[in-house]
Amino acid sequence: MLSYEYQNLPQIIDPIAFSVGSFSIRWYSLMYLAGFLVILSLLKLRKNRKETELRWEDILDFLMYAFLGSLIGGRIGYVLFYNLSYYLDNPIEIILPIRITDYGLRFAGFYGMSYFGAVLGIFFVAWIFSKKRRVDIFNISDFVLPAVPLGYFFGRIGNFLNGELYGRATEGRWGMYFSDGQLRHPSQFYEAFFEGIVLFFILWSLRNKLSDKKGALTGIYLAGYGLFRFFIEFFREPDKQLGFILGFLTLGQIFAIFLFFIGAFIVRKSGAFR
Repeated sequence: MLSYEYQNLPQIIDPIAFSVGSFSIRWYSLMYLAGFLVILSLLKLRKNRKETELRWEDILDFLMYAFLGSLIGGRIGYVLFYNLSYYLDNPIEIILPIRITDYGLRFAGFYGMSYFGAVLGIFFVAWIFSKKRRVDIFNISDFVLPAVPLGYFFGRIGNFLNGELYGRATEGRWGMYFSDGQLRHPSQFYEAFFEGIVLFFILWSLRNKLSDKKGALTGIYLAGYGLFRFFIEFFREPDKQLGFILGFLTLGQIFAIFLFFIGAFIVRKSGAFR
């Protein structure tokens, strides 16, 4: 098969941006930092334009709550939904990147986060935050979520630079060679475009038009992400330990269906398109 130079990019790119001694910083981490800073800048822009009555201090505190909720929820979600049997045998790896072997402790690396677990974690801490600060949960989620997909764009690019979450095998010219040496869909780019750029422009263009419809933007975000994720999963390699459900669906698609209908229900309740 004829190979094109760009198809070898995943194997050419060094996932490590720079190192200082034994300490290394990956492009993956820098992309996620860039995504967070972009979200923060967009929210500051909205606040300066007086698009919300929320205090900036409350917005910053909420972002910290959401960050912690996403980490904890994402990790618990991965353990419960994606690899429970493994972590029942290796419980220490749930919170620590080490493995107990016959030869003592060994560094195993820390990996495995579930987006859908992170969503549950964020909305749980958002509920706590809203009760503690006496802020309506939809007021703050409707304000924050239009900026979030642009952060995903950088996150998915980080996944590509890290050589992870790649797609299924393909013979198309757009395929790329990842670590296993097989030509695969660069599904990270598909997600960066649809879950990132497209969903951002939809929400950003509607943010002021639907500002009086409580929950509408939150619902559109959930339904939109669920819809895009469902179709992109057809190009993404399923988790090896899970494979397919019902012969053709992935676990991610099952969760995406639930997310879509939850979002659609919230939009309907908001009365946004009556």
